[in-house]
Amino acid sequence: MKKNRKNSEHYLWGENCEGWHLVKGSKLSVIEELMPSKTEEAKHYHSKAQQLFYVLKGEATFEIESEIVRVPSREGIHIQPNLAHQMRNEGETDLEFLVISQPTTRGDRTNVNNIE
Repeated sequence: MKKNRKNSEHYLWGENCEGWHLVKGSKLSVIEELMPSKTEEAKHYHSKAQQLFYVLKGEATFEIESEIVRVPSREGIHIQPNLAHQMRNEGETDLEFLVISQPTTRGDRTNVNNIE
């Protein structure tokens, strides 16, 4: 089946961010996401899931542990389990990207601020 934003489950998250589930399985998740300018997600990690973020449009800024990595359009970054990470859109335009998780991150997310 062909997949796109129009025929995929849509959801809202964070600060006016959007996502579309292109593949929503227990062993694999593929999501197209959109982050408006000057938005960010909470710093977190996954115990089991590895993730690949692939930027379609714009430039993503990642903080992985304490390292800052900028990922421009048509490049990606692979994040292993147990690495605390945060994604930000510091640009002036929308950031569009794919996030591929294996296995799914549902039930496998710990926000860093919740750790005592």
